[in-house]
Amino acid sequence: MPPKLDDIDLRILRELQADGRMTNVELASRVGISPPPCLRRVRALEEAGLIRGYHADLDERKLGYEVVCFAFVHLASQAEADLAAFQKRIRDWATVRECWTLSGDIDFALKCVAPDLKAFQDFVADLTAMPNVRNVRTALTLDRVKDEPIVPFG
Repeated sequence: MPPKLDDIDLRILRELQADGRMTNVELASRVGISPPPCLRRVRALEEAGLIRGYHADLDERKLGYEVVCFAFVHLASQAEADLAAFQKRIRDWATVRECWTLSGDIDFALKCVAPDLKAFQDFVADLTAMPNVRNVRTALTLDRVKDEPIVPFG
């Protein structure tokens, strides 16, 4: 059961999702409360698992990762042991930045980065050669149209 969130909690979450670097004093000012109770609320939201962490939004291309792609993986078997083995390998693979389990014809969608096309091709070859992988479809990205945090606060 999700925790009860009041309007101030929701404003805190919205503000931190937009800018996780602001000071507690700035956050308190934006949500209309004083800093000590604001900090207590943030800590409570963290402890409840609503705030999973903070990170910088990096530009992958400026850091040498020219290729951003999606790989759609269909497994030959969805037995629990086979799924666990695939997921473990994906978790250990630095090229894979996100992995989602899907329903329907595709078992997994992977968001991946690579420094160049050759590295991307090597990744696809390794992915395709994995045990239990039936097929892999890939799509190279051309341009980012929208990149918003996953929770749509108004």
